[in-house]
Amino acid sequence: MKGNVVSTILSPVRRVDIVGVPMDLGASRRGVDMGPSAIRYAKLHEKLRTLGISEIVDHGNLQVPIRESADSQDTAAKFFDVITEVCDNLAVLVKGAIDAGGLPIVLGGDHSIAMGTLDGLTRTYGEPPGLVWIDAHADINSPDSSATGNVHGMPLYFALRKGLAAPERTVQIGLRDVDPDEKRLLREFGVKAFTMTDVDKLGMVHVMNEARNIAGAQRRPVHVSFDMDAIDPSEAPGTGTPVKGGLSYREAHLIMEMLYDSGQLGSIEMVEINPIFDDRNQTASLAVGLICSALGKSIL
Repeated sequence: MKGNVVSTILSPVRRVDIVGVPMDLGASRRGVDMGPSAIRYAKLHEKLRTLGISEIVDHGNLQVPIRESADSQDTAAKFFDVITEVCDNLAVLVKGAIDAGGLPIVLGGDHSIAMGTLDGLTRTYGEPPGLVWIDAHADINSPDSSATGNVHGMPLYFALRKGLAAPERTVQIGLRDVDPDEKRLLREFGVKAFTMTDVDKLGMVHVMNEARNIAGAQRRPVHVSFDMDAIDPSEAPGTGTPVKGGLSYREAHLIMEMLYDSGQLGSIEMVEINPIFDDRNQTASLAVGLICSALGKSIL
């Protein structure tokens, strides 16, 4: 093991560190920058307290320039320099949270912020964490392969290229809208991906047992990066890129429950909640419930 990588089951959660990243520069549709506020409004703090978490440290929201004041620069990766600067700030905060004994909960914003979360985790552990990436999309386009130049479709590509994620310890679950070049890149990197067809055929328990074995090999801490568009739009309408045929309500909760049961979950990221498209904050409320499932809430 390198650095400070945890090689045993993590202790029960006593402290969580929350940070909002109101990032919308990685996406085309506006509104995802309101995601952190929507999650807090859905009683995140109150629900965490019911789990017996004794210390909740909310660092507020990181400063993110608005689109109108930022220079998009390279059209192949729009706003990349600005996004990278915000991600650098996020990495520092994530590392500080873990060093202080906290479990980071990062609230997005679009999925480009995952580069910052993974950077902070890698700085802390001395190597990339195990990664469970829940998403309808592969998010592994390169600037050359992307048809839009939107960085929220590229964070896994950059994380793998920069050594912030290890392909042999990365698992994707819920894929159902993957670009042709992304299929090639997934094969080239060697990332294990479970599509919704795989979930249908194998069942979520089988998928999660495999995911835990891959991401949590050698008792490494595991990070879950959860894009809410992985869930079917009937349950999570408040996303910018909804795709029919997604995870059910119970499948989504089972993912988080099984990650908690592993004893290795070290950090949580919830992204791509867009209140503009939501129905009575339904998607943000679901995100809060999923966070609680990942931190030990159970039916009995």
